[in-house]
Amino acid sequence: MANIQLERIYSIRLRQKLVRYPRWLRSKKSVKYIRNFLSRHMKVSPEKVKFDEKVNEFLWSRGAKWAPARIRIRAVKFDDGVVEVELA
Repeated sequence: MANIQLERIYSIRLRQKLVRYPRWLRSKKSVKYIRNFLSRHMKVSPEKVKFDEKVNEFLWSRGAKWAPARIRIRAVKFDDGVVEVELA
């Protein structure tokens, strides 16, 4: 197994970013926004960001239209470049 290289906890505000999209796309865009946010901050490509099931369930818990306003996540980067994301 790979060793942990970097571990951080982020509180990401989604409401301000998702207002510009139609309501029926908001949960889908929140997943993409979090993936791109973590790729910028953890310095990896977006394909290497892997979500835990609970993060995905939390983002889609109220359907596609009503995404949560904020999310608190724990991101762990391994030395092979993969970032795993889970709820904090």
